[in-house]
Amino acid sequence: MTVNHSPFSQPGGYRPSAVPPPGMLAAHADRERAIDVLKAGFAEGRLAKAEYDDRTARVYAARTYGELGALTADLPAGSSGHPGPYLETSYPPRPPAPATVSPMAVAALVCGICGVAIPAVVLGHVARRQVRLTGQRGDGMALAGLILGWAGIGLVVVMLTALVVVSGSGHAVHSIIVRPVPAPPAIPRP
Repeated sequence: MTVNHSPFSQPGGYRPSAVPPPGMLAAHADRERAIDVLKAGFAEGRLAKAEYDDRTARVYAARTYGELGALTADLPAGSSGHPGPYLETSYPPRPPAPATVSPMAVAALVCGICGVAIPAVVLGHVARRQVRLTGQRGDGMALAGLILGWAGIGLVVVMLTALVVVSGSGHAVHSIIVRPVPAPPAIPRP
């Protein structure tokens, strides 16, 4: 029969017989386990309030497993000088929070639809940068606002160009001179 003497032979931590040397330095987690034992002893009425306070202060000052073991050895769940088992708990991963829609993208789209071209372009560019930096949703709305804004600006430019071309094309309005037509000679009446 083979005996496994590894302190990690049991799943989740140390075997009860695997006691580290009393001079080994204790970790913060070991001190917290000792505090939990003291809390349980106080709650069960095994320790008076003054003794609980005294031992708690000494646990926080303890540096080694031997010091921790001496403070909890007379309690039922007391430390035998070794760290307790590490129980790994796993929780299912939380789904990521849905990304919010960029308010700038919404504003760009609304301005583009309403025909307010320059703010639509400005807000569209700002919204696209914001979406790239923050990971928010709304890139399509920002792009639509940009397109509608530039289309509105283009339409205004085309209309102004047409107006300038028509007004400066040299077509003068010819005035019509109306000359009176001579009346036929008067016929005498009988």
